[in-house]
Amino acid sequence: MKVILDISDNRGPFFMELLKSLSYVKVVKEIGNSEKSQAIQDLADAFHDVDLYEQGKKKLVSAKDLLDEL
Repeated sequence: MKVILDISDNRGPFFMELLKSLSYVKVVKEIGNSEKSQAIQDLADAFHDVDLYEQGKKKLVSAKDLLDEL
């Protein structure tokens, strides 16, 4: 399982040490840059939207409809 977390700055170092101490957790990448963090959050939101679409809980706008609106 992969998890993306947003941890407030003052608790981040403690939490990372806690995670690293667990043998079953592998820290793949730490991202401190807010722009990169936002891009990753946007991507995670997009994947969540796709999951909701596949479950029939959300209707997505096609690229053609999006372009027609412009």
